[in-house]
Amino acid sequence: MPKKTSGAKIAAASTTIDIGIGTRDRAAIADGLSHLLADTYTLYLTTHNFHWNVTGPMFNTLHVMFMGQYTELWNAVDPIAERIRSLGHHAPGSYAQFGRLSSLPDVPETPPRALEMVRVLVAGHEAVARTARKLFPVADKAGDEPTADLLTQRLTVHEQTAWMLRSLLED
Repeated sequence: MPKKTSGAKIAAASTTIDIGIGTRDRAAIADGLSHLLADTYTLYLTTHNFHWNVTGPMFNTLHVMFMGQYTELWNAVDPIAERIRSLGHHAPGSYAQFGRLSSLPDVPETPPRALEMVRVLVAGHEAVARTARKLFPVADKAGDEPTADLLTQRLTVHEQTAWMLRSLLED
């Protein structure tokens, strides 16, 4: 016959995180994901800014391309933040926090020319890929498959997007 659990034990258990990943590992992973979230949000903001401000003969191509890219980035921030919460930590969500955590520079105040926008975005996607890749061994060592899966998905998107953008810079 199953053991009965007191109401106090059930209440205590519901606030304790016991998902098979230790407290230190969860903190390290959440910290890495916070950096990934900040990088993703910063790149989203830069890409959206470029979508609004691109000009020149490639206007339509880049305007549409940037819209697809910023939409993908916007859809990525929620799963990253929710993974941080699943690990028992608060997700950063202010510009000040993102500024401290991001490896990317803030969006340029004066929009650059179209091909410079492309260069900035290539560098941004490569930086976000490096941030994700740096966290991968931590998640892997902790046996955190959901984070590893999230990182794999993000790596695929950022590496592919950087390649597509780089292709616009070739002669």
